[in-house]
Amino acid sequence: MTTSTAGTRRRDAAATRRLLLAAARRRFAADGYTATTVRDIATDAGVNVALINRYFTSKEGLFEACLTGVGDELGRTVAQDMPLERIPLDIAARLAGPDAGEYRIQLLLLLRSSGDERAERIRADILRTFADRLATATGWRPGVAGAGERMLRAQITLASAMGITLLRSSTLEPLASAGQEELTGPLRDLFTALLRP
Repeated sequence: MTTSTAGTRRRDAAATRRLLLAAARRRFAADGYTATTVRDIATDAGVNVALINRYFTSKEGLFEACLTGVGDELGRTVAQDMPLERIPLDIAARLAGPDAGEYRIQLLLLLRSSGDERAERIRADILRTFADRLATATGWRPGVAGAGERMLRAQITLASAMGITLLRSSTLEPLASAGQEELTGPLRDLFTALLRP
């Protein structure tokens, strides 16, 4: 019986961490780091505010955990050794597909500054790593002819995805309400043109 109780506590702890991370990502993305309070996050997650310190040490620690999770998820968007022709389709599906809301939150979170030096380094590293993966898919290697242009194109692709995310969060029509079928073709065309070696 003790083992069962310990197992339940562990599952509850993991579930609570997930609830807090999801609530924090939404709040930080929508309201920014400074305007978000730990009480807001705990209320959104439906848990006691003291659990934030228990699982993440502080608001800064929670923000860092959110960023790290976003980095992991973005890494799956452009997996290493992914064929170049598949990348525009994957990015388009993420921006316009059924999980676009969660992807939008992740990208918006990367635009938020915390003022915390360590969190800023994590954020910059995530953006750099994502751009590096995009560039690598086009054949980019440091010192290879055209390396600078390939990296620039990868960074412009990342900036385009983030800009589209921002505008879809606004009331700019028809972009804000366009569905996956409407967006996939233009997004594929855009990202293919940008990433073409």
